[in-house]
Amino acid sequence: MGSLPHVVEDCLGILQVYSDGSISRLSDDQIDFHNFPVKDDGSVVWKDILYDNGDGKEKQYLRLYKPTKCSANKQQLPIIYFFHGGGFCLGSRTWPNCHNCCLRLSSVLQALVIAPDYRLAPEYRLPAAMDDAFASMKWLQNQALSNSTTYDDASWINHDYDRVYVIGDSSGGNMAHHLALRLGVGSPQLAPVRVRGYVLMAPFFGGSPRTKSEAEGPDEPFLNMQILERFWRLSLPIGATADHPLANPFGPLSPKLEPIKLDPLLVIVGGNELLKDRVEDYASKMKELNKDVHYFEFEGMQHGFFTNDTFSQVANLVLQEIKYFMSGTSC
Repeated sequence: MGSLPHVVEDCLGILQVYSDGSISRLSDDQIDFHNFPVKDDGSVVWKDILYDNGDGKEKQYLRLYKPTKCSANKQQLPIIYFFHGGGFCLGSRTWPNCHNCCLRLSSVLQALVIAPDYRLAPEYRLPAAMDDAFASMKWLQNQALSNSTTYDDASWINHDYDRVYVIGDSSGGNMAHHLALRLGVGSPQLAPVRVRGYVLMAPFFGGSPRTKSEAEGPDEPFLNMQILERFWRLSLPIGATADHPLANPFGPLSPKLEPIKLDPLLVIVGGNELLKDRVEDYASKMKELNKDVHYFEFEGMQHGFFTNDTFSQVANLVLQEIKYFMSGTSC
């Protein structure tokens, strides 16, 4: 008799892969979120929408957030896409840290926030998440072109399609980078939707060899190098390394970025993150390629400092930088 299947990959107990290839994933109601209580002060209303009915794959949903003030004065709001993190293996629009983050973005920035889910690895390896991110933005284009919605309140969607911003956290920041490449300057594929800029919060990039912060930095409460490497093993195409183009923007097989025109980028990282050096290197190299890049490092902060504590004082500073970035790219 053979041995019983045993765990070979464990992602925080939420996702486990067994020796026979089977996968166990906790549902939201099985995960302990006591460290991330929802903080909803009523300044924002939200609702869930099906944006992709599956067509042979999983159905995909997104969550819309709208400040309550805009309902009264009918103002046209800028639109923010928020892509959650989780190493391409974990996370959801429904997780309370993501939900709090979007509530805060919508309230402080007075924006319609769209938070899509996307297919997760290892059930769906990359580029599935990238394709879903693009599909969720094509959904917005379809709303803009149809001039009508099937929802009970058209004002949920009918906002300023000419002022769209993409914010990505961790793996979502990686997705924001690849969306910027795919859409190019002016995002003509999405017309009349116009992306004005991209905010990359500690984007999850990989590569070899390890950077100094990866090799020497202490483990973080929710992150260490073993977890980062596990995320790449589970999310990249089988057999690929962290120098794959979807992991390493400057890898040996990655596209040459110099001739590609991009909309402005705001890159944010914590000073005590394992990913700090890789993110700083990304911003530096993009600047050398004459890309419009704004880089901010928040001293002493670790990975997820904004999304995991979005009502903190340092989160307020991040929101100020995003607001300033948006004001400088709105025309």
